[in-house]
Amino acid sequence: MSTLPLWVPLGTLGVLGLLVGSFLNVVIHRVPAGLSLVRPGSACPDCGHAVRAYDNVPVLSWLVLRGRCRDCDEPISSRYPAVELATSALFVLVGLQFGQTWFTAAALALVAGGIALFMIDLDRQRLPFAVTGVVAASVILALAADVLVGPGPFRLVALLSAGIWVAVYAGVWLLTAGRGMGLGDVALAPVLGLALGWLGWGASLTGLLGGFVVGAVVGMALIVGGRAGRRTRVPHGPFMLAGAALGMFFGPVLWSGYLDLVGVV
Repeated sequence: MSTLPLWVPLGTLGVLGLLVGSFLNVVIHRVPAGLSLVRPGSACPDCGHAVRAYDNVPVLSWLVLRGRCRDCDEPISSRYPAVELATSALFVLVGLQFGQTWFTAAALALVAGGIALFMIDLDRQRLPFAVTGVVAASVILALAADVLVGPGPFRLVALLSAGIWVAVYAGVWLLTAGRGMGLGDVALAPVLGLALGWLGWGASLTGLLGGFVVGAVVGMALIVGGRAGRRTRVPHGPFMLAGAALGMFFGPVLWSGYLDLVGVV
């Protein structure tokens, strides 16, 4: 029985990522504002004209219009195609990494939700529970399907991992009286812990520690560069999600290398 060339499923994921990325731009703008994701349709924020269907093709329309509104010629932020391209690239990477498995579905949901939460936290310094809830439900359903059809038993490591992530983030939240991070970070923690724990301790611990390491490095860089002070509030969600991505894609290799480095057999 012949199999499809690798470029077919990866190309499909790439196109799907562009479409999902276009929708994520709507989520990033509307969810924090409490607006409907369905109505009204997309419109230029400057002149209010509705975006035509042929001007709403991911990335391509932005390039054809040279990054400007067709009606008022005002600039359209390059962040829109950047989100679409990033989603597409990460979807392809997920396909390469995990193949045709139910975990791939969980990882795609985590990537899509993670991009939306990353951008919202940068803009508004909050992680909406509505987005986190949808991501959590999607990840749990995909992993439940993996249990039902997969060859292996349910992974207890994943539950333990989720518990550790919650304990760490809830502990930081309590110890800092909410100044170090918000409840949105605490709510997201078990979702990331569960998904990364499904891949093993290497992915989970790399992701957990990676978020704090990335946050510390970026925070120090901002202070040294004079762009932030010691009391400046910097959202932790982007660092948390960056660490999770590091753990998901490179965690087992990095953790194994670390254990070899410290001489742990």
